[in-house]
Amino acid sequence: MKIKSNIATSENGFIFNPATGDSFSGNAIAATLLLAMKSGKTEQEIKQDILDRYDVKADQLNRDWEDWMLQLKEANLLEIDA
Repeated sequence: MKIKSNIATSENGFIFNPATGDSFSGNAIAATLLLAMKSGKTEQEIKQDILDRYDVKADQLNRDWEDWMLQLKEANLLEIDA
């Protein structure tokens, strides 16, 4: 899954969906994740980068990732692969 191409993001975590007018704010890690997703990195590449950069265990990261994906789906920000 990846972020819809029309979704605008900023370096400080601001997210804007021009199709709906909805806006959201996230933290610096959210901004990093969004940028990586928009750049085409795979889930595995993004997770590995997080594991390399932050003090987090893989099982916690996987739980957090699933929660993150759910939030993005609920906000209608993801392109769902068919």
